[in-house]
Order: sequence, then structure tokens, then C-alpha cells
Amino acid sequence: MRIGELGFWWHDIAGPPAPRPALQRPTQADVAVAGAGFTGLWTAYYLKRAEPSLRVIVLEAEQAGFGASGRNGGWLSGFFSGPARSYEHGREPDAYATLQRAMFDTVEEVAGVLARHGIDAELVKSGVLSVARDRAQLARLREHISAARATGIAEQDLRELGSEELAGRISVAGALGASFSPHAARVHPAKLLVGLASAAEELGVEIYERTPVLAIEPGEARTPQGAVTARWVVRATEGYTASLRGQRRALVPMNSSMIVTEPLPDQLWGQIGWKGQELVGDNAHVYAYLQRTADGRIAIGGRGVPYRYGSRTDGRGDTAASTVQSLRAQLAAMFPPAARVRIDHAWSGVLGVPRDWCVSVAADRARGLARAGGYVGEGVAASNLGARILCEEILDRASELRSLAWVGRSPRRWEPEPLRWSEIQAVYWLYRRADAAERRSGRPSRLGALVDSLSGRE
Repeated sequence: MRIGELGFWWHDIAGPPAPRPALQRPTQADVAVAGAGFTGLWTAYYLKRAEPSLRVIVLEAEQAGFGASGRNGGWLSGFFSGPARSYEHGREPDAYATLQRAMFDTVEEVAGVLARHGIDAELVKSGVLSVARDRAQLARLREHISAARATGIAEQDLRELGSEELAGRISVAGALGASFSPHAARVHPAKLLVGLASAAEELGVEIYERTPVLAIEPGEARTPQGAVTARWVVRATEGYTASLRGQRRALVPMNSSMIVTEPLPDQLWGQIGWKGQELVGDNAHVYAYLQRTADGRIAIGGRGVPYRYGSRTDGRGDTAASTVQSLRAQLAAMFPPAARVRIDHAWSGVLGVPRDWCVSVAADRARGLARAGGYVGEGVAASNLGARILCEEILDRASELRSLAWVGRSPRRWEPEPLRWSEIQAVYWLYRRADAAERRSGRPSRLGALVDSLSGRE
């Protein structure tokens, strides 16, 4: 079993492309983007499509897609983090519904870009199943659907499946039902990244790798090779934001881990089903997320060691043996026929989590500073919408995107250490306790609901 090495997706395509050059000297640009993950690349792409005359420079500390963009579960999902009330505060009554519709449309937008540029990212738009594996999860699933209805999400956008209808799609042990939404697609993250970076460069975007941004100030992005001065500087660093000067408490790098099996034989797939290749998750507080890969593997992810003291990150994705064992146990519990299949690869990555667990996009025209992020692990699609909003803000164009409820939000900062570490560890410890209690009682845990409320997740 391989551990780390940036993860299975990169290994599957024989590693990242040849390294791009580093910045050699101070230079000038119209827009400087810090970070060559999905947010940075999408922002650069849309800016150059809209205004080809702009000089857009993307600065990356490692390689394009080094972080969570290249290590995630490949969920191109039309959903996003944070409770509706956080986005509705001080806005029009339909603010959340409008935002949700924009995210549903974003799945189609990404698919359109892939088609336009001939990018084969193994996209299959079969939707997403959120499976309830005990009575407590089923009750919480129904509450979620009811709340979605209240915010304008219709039956065709999200509906409940009974156990028999679910079994016709996929055989998950002990499943009592599920929710289904068509607004999601499976993708291969590394193939998407390589194709997107190439499309941006074809438009004239300049990407400099091995060029860390040390600090962002009005009018410049500072690197060891000198500053890039620009009318706009975009922060697109997500889980690595804490490494920027003065940004240690803006976003915390939350760890998420994955394992992937060897390709399963047809006999096992015959028992499991999953012919539709939907994305699959469960309804636990400490949840799992899965996809069936194009070559017939199961990739499953979840929280391992959620946070490292001092907002440290884990480099190339080394993963603790206990985390691998936990994910393997989850895989076996959901799909007993796959209990003995070989695990080919395990890896981890960090995602950016704001204090309120909500996405935000902001552009300060007076200072020339812009940012987007806080996707809490749902950034494959959300980064595209965030980048399109940034493009409209930077170019100051009339657009409905600029009125979406992500725009202008300023989450409060995380607490200093050791409070930050203690709080996050406590949240996940309590969530695990809540999951264990629900498995025993079959009733939704009041402890889980309390932690949701206190942490800001609901």
C-alpha cells in the first residue's frame, strides 16, 4: 500500500506534469493570484477569458494542485457548507435559494468547460446519495430534506429514497433509506487540475511554481524571489492560508484522509451494484464520502486526525495507520463484500475551514485585495462559483453573481492556540460520542445537535 505521495489521483496519471519555472525576479501584473489550486486557477481562467489583455500571474509554493484540490474525493457537488440562516442574515428572503440554484448551475458550468477544452476528467453526472444507516441518521436525513424544502429546494432537486429504491441502485449494509440529488458529478481531481491549468495557460495565464507567497499587501504579493506588484492581489490559499503573514487565524487547515481499493472484480460489483456511479455519503456526524472510480475501485474518505496544533500541515499526505484502519473498517461496514479487498493507496490533505464553517468571497476595491474560500471540503464546484464571482468583482461588471450571499462576508477569526486546538479536538471527540450513542439508541443525539449549534455548523 502506498502512503502519501500526494495521493492516488496523481499516482494514477504517473505524477504531476513537468515542473513549471519559478519566478526569477520582481515583476508587475494586473492581477496576482496566490495559490494554484482550484480557486486560483479558475479565477485566472475566467479573468483571461473575459479580458485577454490582462496580465494574470499565479504564484504557487509547490506545484499546481498540490493541496486539497488534488487530494479530495472527486465530488463535483452542487451543495455547500454552512447553515441557511448564516447566508440569509441581512439579505433578501430568497437569498439562500438563489445561492443554492447558482451552485446547482455550477455543476453544469464545470461540465461545459471540460467539454469546451476537451478535458477528460472522468466526469459522470449521476448525482449524490446520502445514505442513512440507522434510525437516527434516517430521522436527521428527513429533517434535512424538510429544511431544504423551506429554503426553496424542490423535490426534483432533493428527495428521499426508500430502502427498496436505494437497494435498486446500491447495496449498502443496513441502509434504511437515502436522499438523492441529481446536482453532483464524479470527477478525477488530478485530471481536472491538469486540464484546467493547461486551459488557463493557453489563454495566456502565467503560472510560477516553487514560488511561495509569504505575505499579501495592497498592491503586492511578496515572495522570496521578490514582489509581484499588481492592481489586484487574490488570496486563493485555502488550507494553507495560515502560512501567510498575519493570516494564521483566518482559516484552519482541517485534515481529511482517503483510501482507495484495488479494482474490484465483476463478481463483487454484482453484489454491490452501484452501476450508476453516484457519489455516496452517509449521515453520521463524522461522515464518510465515497466514489466508484472509472477503473472500478472504491475511494472512501473521512476525518482522520482532524487538526494539528499550530495549524501545521502534513506535506505530501502521510496518513496514520489508525486512520487507514478506521476508513477500512467503515468501508467493510458499508460494503461487506469488499471487506477483504486490498487497499492500494492512503493519503491525506488539508482543507480550509473558517470559524463559521461558511463560504465567503470578498473584494476590496480601494485596497485591491480579493479572496474566496472556506469551502470546508466542498470546493471542487464551489471554487468555480467563487472564482466567477471574483472575476465579476475585479472587472467591476454588472452581474447577478455579485449579489449572491457569499459576497462580502467576513467570518470572525479563530481563537488563538491552545484554545483553537482544544476546541476542534473536542468537537470531533463529541461527534464520535454522538455517533456511538445513535448507533445504540437509534435516536438522534441531542449532544450532536448541541455541538452543531456551538461549532456553527448548523
